[in-house]
Amino acid sequence: MIVVMKVGSGDKEIAGVVKRIESAGLKAHVSQGVERTIIGVVGQIFPELEGMLEMLSGVDEVIRVSKPYKLSSREFHPLDTTVKVGGITIGGKEIVVMAGPCAVESEQQLLETARAVKAAGATILRGGAFKPSTSPYHFRGLGEPGLELLAQVKKEVGLPVITEVMSSSEVELVARYADILQIGARNMQNFNLLEEVGKTGKPVMLKRGLSATVQEWLLAAEYVLAQGNEQLMLCERGIRTFETYTRNTMDISVIPIIEKVSHLPIIADPSHGTGKWYLVIPMALAAVAAGADGIMVEVHPNPDLALKDGAQSLTFANFHQLMSQLKSVAEAVGRRLANPSIKVKS
Repeated sequence: MIVVMKVGSGDKEIAGVVKRIESAGLKAHVSQGVERTIIGVVGQIFPELEGMLEMLSGVDEVIRVSKPYKLSSREFHPLDTTVKVGGITIGGKEIVVMAGPCAVESEQQLLETARAVKAAGATILRGGAFKPSTSPYHFRGLGEPGLELLAQVKKEVGLPVITEVMSSSEVELVARYADILQIGARNMQNFNLLEEVGKTGKPVMLKRGLSATVQEWLLAAEYVLAQGNEQLMLCERGIRTFETYTRNTMDISVIPIIEKVSHLPIIADPSHGTGKWYLVIPMALAAVAAGADGIMVEVHPNPDLALKDGAQSLTFANFHQLMSQLKSVAEAVGRRLANPSIKVKS
């Protein structure tokens, strides 16, 4: 349910509606626009509530929301959400590029990659310290030493860091090092983990599950938002279909769908979305043309020797080519690439 306030309603009237909602044991989510304020009602709504709220001063109308997801819905929050990471805004006019190795392997590998991607125009450094793996015998990351390397390289190169957190017990540890906490596809419905990252108040990127519907994805986002953390973005990373030629099927159509039904920024990951390096560039360009607020790609100094996901990693030269083409596509759709020269706090 949403309460639409009359044009010109003041703080006193808004506070009165919030108080009435909270007195009924429900939560109020206030979204203030240029002309109108909308108050979302979250919780078990009883039939009489609609009439009670309509009688309050300043209320224009009360509308029932049919979607099961509330806080992530554009009905609750008509204006686009922007996520702030250092001096970078995700979800605005600028398109952010997150780039780096799938897994942190060594100081030299990470530092070399960070310098190369920043020089080409990337704004955020990605790198996995904890890596989920289908097989327990594959490389699963360096753990905390990998986080320490990310922090060291961040300080030297000046790019904020995004890295994955895989369990509730590791949230506090990863949050000490990372600027953005990534929830991987396999953990999209790890609800305890979602609540814990929500409690940190730090920016979170929630990847779509392997076979998740849009509704399941947005309901997972509710777990983060319900903790009062609105610094949340979504990431399309391909879904599992009958096709085996690619690692996953990159669902470009979900980008404008998310923009229609949700206010959250949407990032595209064509590396995991395809699993093949030569498909990364065309799918990244398509994602930006479709309205993505950013892309995440894997880059490695020598993909043939990568300990993780070398087949989908770009070389430095290929990443430079991507950035050149990405600039043109962004301008064609009335946007621009974010500035990579921003200095971030260590």
